[in-house]
Amino acid sequence: MTPTPQPPRMPPGYGTPTDASGAELLPWSEAERRLAESRNYWLCTTRPDGRPHAAPVWGLWRGAALVFSTSRASRKGRNLAARPHAVAHTESGDDVVVLEGTVVEVELTPELADAYNAKYDFRPEPSDDGVWYALRPSVAQTWLERDFPRTATRWVFDT
Repeated sequence: MTPTPQPPRMPPGYGTPTDASGAELLPWSEAERRLAESRNYWLCTTRPDGRPHAAPVWGLWRGAALVFSTSRASRKGRNLAARPHAVAHTESGDDVVVLEGTVVEVELTPELADAYNAKYDFRPEPSDDGVWYALRPSVAQTWLERDFPRTATRWVFDT
């Protein structure tokens, strides 16, 4: 599923496109490549009292979702149990992909474990304490730092 490109929602002083032309220079397929190749992802969740929390996670870009795991007892796990919304960012601040969306629990399947092992040389096993999530984006932001104003694009997913 390819999301719909839109102009970024930024003040005019940033010089970003007023149409979706950034998507022509930086198509969604390039964002997906970066999402698949990123080793680390910054996951931002919200504590029950409203304070933010950010932490790096390993993950996989699978079926239009970022799939990752954590312990239910971790700060991330407790935050997601209370508020199942998150923001995730690839490791690069120069070639930017930011996802915003809802997080749902998913099953650790053999296919998912195989893909995780191929990427990280670590095969996850089901555990009582661990939980697997899929961040299904509703919106994404992409741009290249070296050409920020021209490549900035907001992507909207059908939900």
